[in-house]
Amino acid sequence: MNEEKEYEIEEAIENAGNKEFMLEAIENNATWVLAYANEKLLADRELILKAVQKDGQVFYYASSELRDDKEVVLTAIANKWLVLKYASKRLRSDIDVAKLALEKSLKSASYLTAEIKQNPEIQEILNPKPSEE
Repeated sequence: MNEEKEYEIEEAIENAGNKEFMLEAIENNATWVLAYANEKLLADRELILKAVQKDGQVFYYASSELRDDKEVVLTAIANKWLVLKYASKRLRSDIDVAKLALEKSLKSASYLTAEIKQNPEIQEILNPKPSEE
């Protein structure tokens, strides 16, 4: 029987700079520990990528550099489209990011830039032509 380890807030605080602790916690579905991670760990691509694979919501804690990392953003959005609002403006203008976010929810359009919304591919998604039958 595989028992999940319980994590305490105090333990997360004490291990704010301990990457191994954070990785283990993420592996055990305790992604909330990232709320207590130090800035260095919140900028650690491997750690954040692993975390957003489990729980897209933790993208909120990612460093500004990782909010501008296309793979991290796509992974987070695939898990939870709403975190698009935390992505860099550059990536909120990216066609791949826009298409994935809109595939997850058309509501994500409100977080896309005006420029990308003018893209013909995005216009087709936002304003589909009625099928002729």
